[in-house]
Amino acid sequence: MRYELYYWPTIQGRGEFVRLAFEATGTDYVDVARLPEADGGGEAALLRLLDGAKTIWPPFAAPFLKVGERLIGQTANILQYLGPHLGLAPRGTVDRLWLHQLQLTIADLVGEVHDTHHPIASGLYYQEQKREAKRRSADFLQHRLPKFLDYFEGVLDANPHRSGLLVGARLSYADLSVFQLIAGLRYAFPRTMTRQEAAWPGLIALHDLVARQPSVAAYLASSRRLPFCEEDVFRHYPELEG
Repeated sequence: MRYELYYWPTIQGRGEFVRLAFEATGTDYVDVARLPEADGGGEAALLRLLDGAKTIWPPFAAPFLKVGERLIGQTANILQYLGPHLGLAPRGTVDRLWLHQLQLTIADLVGEVHDTHHPIASGLYYQEQKREAKRRSADFLQHRLPKFLDYFEGVLDANPHRSGLLVGARLSYADLSVFQLIAGLRYAFPRTMTRQEAAWPGLIALHDLVARQPSVAAYLASSRRLPFCEEDVFRHYPELEG
């Protein structure tokens, strides 16, 4: 089966949660927008499908996945589809719903991280909403971030398998997403995470467990893993930490 991932070629963004699923399992995939235009890739290939897709399943935005003729959009939805195929989801229906619920909550947190630097409008530059971003970030770091991470820490503690994973005893796509969350938060808010991450030992241990997986470690050391930057979801602006 050919998996074609469509996402912006110069940032990790929400597409990175999907890339991690492929990389962790050693699954062949094509990161289409990062291919040369001569090979049918580049940002133009992504825009063609976004702007003129003749399909009954048109995606609203990147990332989206092309499998055969089907286009699957939304990060959590893509991972829900891929999970059983890549061995990153439990077998039972109830557990799969629980896993999807956790991934949707991760998506909520990612959205709130984005809104710390773009609280007014995505179409405005950060510098045009800097004052509002400082207010939004102060509330996020004091109230929202601890609420989310306390929740996920509790999920780890409540897992009856005592595996250090979110669901069951096998690595899932949500575990990979927690790795990306912690990595992104450390980049965006380093002082806050240095001060507070001891409050979430399970999440930090899960991050480290994922990072030690041979396939993930190889990916992180490769050129395929793009660096964090200030055009991405996780951005480091020192003034947003007060």
